[in-house]
Amino acid sequence: MQKITKNPSAWVAAIPLVLLTLLLYGVIRCFGSDSILGGSQIALLSASSVAAMLAIWCYGRTWSELEESIINHIRSATSAILILLLIGAIAGTWMISGVVPTMIYYGLQILHPSYFLIASCAICAIVSLMTGSSWTTIATIGVALMGVGEAMGLPEGWIAGAIISGAYFGDKLSLLSDTTVLASSTVGVDIFTHIRYMLYTTVPSMLIALTVFGIAGFTLDHASAADVDLYAQSLRDTFTISPWLLIVPVLTGLLIVRKLPALITLFTAVVLACIAMPIAQPHLVAEIAQTTTLDLYSAFKGIVTTCYGSTAIDTGFADLNDLVATRGMGGMLNTVWLILCAMVFGGVMTGSGMLRALTEIFLKIVRRTTSVVASTVGAGIFFNLCSADQYISIILSGRLFKELYEDRNLEPKLLSRAVEDSATVCSVLIPWNSCGMTQATVLGVATFTYLPYCIFNLVSPLMSILVAAIGWRIKRTK
Repeated sequence: MQKITKNPSAWVAAIPLVLLTLLLYGVIRCFGSDSILGGSQIALLSASSVAAMLAIWCYGRTWSELEESIINHIRSATSAILILLLIGAIAGTWMISGVVPTMIYYGLQILHPSYFLIASCAICAIVSLMTGSSWTTIATIGVALMGVGEAMGLPEGWIAGAIISGAYFGDKLSLLSDTTVLASSTVGVDIFTHIRYMLYTTVPSMLIALTVFGIAGFTLDHASAADVDLYAQSLRDTFTISPWLLIVPVLTGLLIVRKLPALITLFTAVVLACIAMPIAQPHLVAEIAQTTTLDLYSAFKGIVTTCYGSTAIDTGFADLNDLVATRGMGGMLNTVWLILCAMVFGGVMTGSGMLRALTEIFLKIVRRTTSVVASTVGAGIFFNLCSADQYISIILSGRLFKELYEDRNLEPKLLSRAVEDSATVCSVLIPWNSCGMTQATVLGVATFTYLPYCIFNLVSPLMSILVAAIGWRIKRTK
């Protein structure tokens, strides 16, 4: 007899989501910021198993249907996985070649007591934009700036707010950011299109943040910023700082402007940095290759090791050691693992019809473009509250609203932007979220203490809704 297939109800479809929330809560409590190392993946697979059992036993779905949906989801993430691996290679090669240290060094030169907050925000934005990691930026240059700001007598909430605002601005717009890649790939938008479209909400939000920090800098008391010289000198003592190294990011920017495919652009960026490494930093390449003299063999070994593995350069300055440490392609494997498990969960939820059942709730109450975007922003923040992880929030909100945007004839890039404007930037504002816990621990400032001063993170979701209400650059698909 042919098995009868029924459509799941929204109440049943919510069971895997509730289970996932509870499991992730336990994972975060047990593992903290290390939850991405495996705990979150187990939670996703467990919730996927429950969703699959409900679909098969209660609604007549077959495993072959669910498996096909899972395979399609994983196939759609293949490009993102390759991009992430190349991002890992860029993070290593751009650091060891001296490209990123050069950017940091010249950025530090603009620090002045009267402009400390606005300069800190701008420096963190540049570093995060170049590295693609808000966590790395905050844990390295952010910690140094935090110490300098406290020495100046500035309130710790203002300092942390400026650092976090800049770091998440760069993370959000960086081609090297895993959250940027994840948001665009989850929705199915070209990463360059995604980044360009985010400029319409991200740049105004950042201008507002810089204005606030600039005004605050003139109203707050200041002290000496001499400690910055020690950090800058340590960079110069460790790396060969040269403006010629800026050719690498400039050429990469030209490739982005030419709209070449992301894989080609990223691979070219890796090659350019690999060429610069033995020329600009031969002593570092020899150190990574564990030799005293640099020849063809050791240069090859040092370059390849930087691309795929971890590197640690002893600068004699603890904060700088953390900054120049890289993980290469291997450092991206936990994120790749998380994406694969999330695609399994998304595949089961889609193939079983559960995701559609949840989406239909919004189809009934959401009518106008503003309410669609506002619902997406609200969902991104809600999933951050429930799942306590920005990666899962990005995936869930992107997958949940994808069909809704298609039904409303809205461009998918509007969805990917709304997801980033909420799920990415608001994660650090939640104390029990992995981002909030990590940054509060790293900076030594409680989440609720720096929350009111994270101007960029607070304005971004509101700006996303405002731009949607105005209708700026929002087009309907045919």
